[in-house]
Amino acid sequence: MQYQFPDNFWWGSASSAPQTEGAAFEDGKGENIWDLWYKNEPNRFFNGVSATEASTFYKHYRSDIALMKDIGHNSFRTSISWSRLIPTGHGEVNPKAVEFYNNVIDEMVAQGIQPFINLFHFDMPVAMQEIGGWENREVVDAYAEFAATCFKLFGDRVKHWFTFNEPIVPVEGGYLYDFHYPNVVDFRRAVTVGYHTILAHSKAVMAYRAQQQDGQIGIILNLTPSYPRSQNPADLRAAECADLLFNRSFLDPAAKGEFPQGLIEILKQYDQMPDCQVGDSDIIAAGKVDLLGVNYYQPRRVKARLTAVDQNSPFMPEWLFENYEMPGRKMNPHRGWEIYEKGIYDIMINLRDNYGNIPCFISENGMGVEGEDKFLKDGQIQDTYRIEFIQDHLSWLHKAIQEGADCRGYHLWTFIDNWSWCNAYKNRYGFYSLDLKTQTRTKKLSGEWFAQVSKNNGF
Repeated sequence: MQYQFPDNFWWGSASSAPQTEGAAFEDGKGENIWDLWYKNEPNRFFNGVSATEASTFYKHYRSDIALMKDIGHNSFRTSISWSRLIPTGHGEVNPKAVEFYNNVIDEMVAQGIQPFINLFHFDMPVAMQEIGGWENREVVDAYAEFAATCFKLFGDRVKHWFTFNEPIVPVEGGYLYDFHYPNVVDFRRAVTVGYHTILAHSKAVMAYRAQQQDGQIGIILNLTPSYPRSQNPADLRAAECADLLFNRSFLDPAAKGEFPQGLIEILKQYDQMPDCQVGDSDIIAAGKVDLLGVNYYQPRRVKARLTAVDQNSPFMPEWLFENYEMPGRKMNPHRGWEIYEKGIYDIMINLRDNYGNIPCFISENGMGVEGEDKFLKDGQIQDTYRIEFIQDHLSWLHKAIQEGADCRGYHLWTFIDNWSWCNAYKNRYGFYSLDLKTQTRTKKLSGEWFAQVSKNNGF
């Protein structure tokens, strides 16, 4: 079967500043929460590896962009580090950072690679976290000022901007499940963080439109379809609750300018509403995006709770559902995640039918593999499993596009194996492998294959 994609389809990959740049304490960069947390608790990071060096993109961006070009990228997403550009979170702009990001953007443009630039990828400046992070509205305003600064500095060349990557993750990781700093477990505080993040997003969108530039502004959401175990009404309700909390909490405000009624009802029922101020709903309504990035890795499968909730335990999303392991599911044995390619189609059809067929693209999809060296043969990682993974997802994406979904591109996570939060370099995702000792980049078989896909605009 031949899969041809629409003209001018975006083929590329995605990464972020904190996961690739390194140079964490160089050229005037301020600390972010990952720098701080690593100093305090290095044991929380796989093999004790920090992001201080990462994959040295700060030093090697020019040759790295040449490698992107080599495998047919016409677009690439990274982020601007808030703490590098404005070390204390607001006020003085760091000239070394301006120079670096100008160089990166200019080099991408020179190589015919469209820069997709995101503004926040989990990397809160320490100076902002110290006054409460996203719990504090002052930080919302500081972020809006940071965003406006970026648009002014780089918007003449950057035509695809994104306010946040996976904004639900700092909510879950930092305020519910203890896998990100500041390691709080408190649903009400988590809701405040989510609510203020949406306000920050909308203020950035307003700032972008006020500058009347000729690009697009969007947001990148990890949309994880919630599949019920069965059609039993209790299972259907469990899936609906999970969907409201983890997907629609950000999707509805970003695409429709308002929170879903069902989410508000859950928050009221359990007395978890955030502090809303007069005028907030107007700000949120002004945050509707031009373009939606969709990150998809695995499905969420849920069922109605089988056990009673301990009323003395902290209120958590799992009061409303339980996770469900579907018998016979297809697995990535090297990462422990379910592989469900049709999920990418289901997301697209949902956006087509329920969100006005919003223009979108796959901003992340990928397959992490632990111990990938075991697939090394004649000096190259033979990652046929990754090629198969991408092909199978692209075939479902193609079907959605044929059926009218407005999807404009596909970016793999990631370009070169990069540092990944507490997992550090445990799971490898790249088109290029990275030798941590020498920082040597070597093209994997999937990189060669992707170059052909991009060249042929299909496979």
